[in-house]
Amino acid sequence: MAVEYLDHININTKKLDECISFYRNIIGLEDGFRPDIPIPGAWMYCEGRPVMHIMEMDGGREGPTGPIDHVAFKCTGLADFKQRIEDAGLKWEVNTIAEMGVTQLYVDDPDGVKVELNFEEV
Repeated sequence: MAVEYLDHININTKKLDECISFYRNIIGLEDGFRPDIPIPGAWMYCEGRPVMHIMEMDGGREGPTGPIDHVAFKCTGLADFKQRIEDAGLKWEVNTIAEMGVTQLYVDDPDGVKVELNFEEV
């Protein structure tokens, strides 16, 4: 028995449309099939897999994220991501780990979840 991969992340939000738009237009995930669930939401896909579940909740997520600090995606196209984030008027931070050949961009989603974008481009 072994863990094969992280299956998906679920975000509870009061800002359903903004959250879906962020993960589609900024992060680049795709809308996809979602089973008939009685709570409004969306499943966002990456390479055919539903990696982000978004659910509209009346209470949303309040306060700190608890033990989860951030969500990370391996990405390509560093310059394009920077431009997309800047065009959206979002604040972001960058961190370079030269010895690993990794550049990290950090941006918050509409609910304040920190999203880390990792690029093997320094």
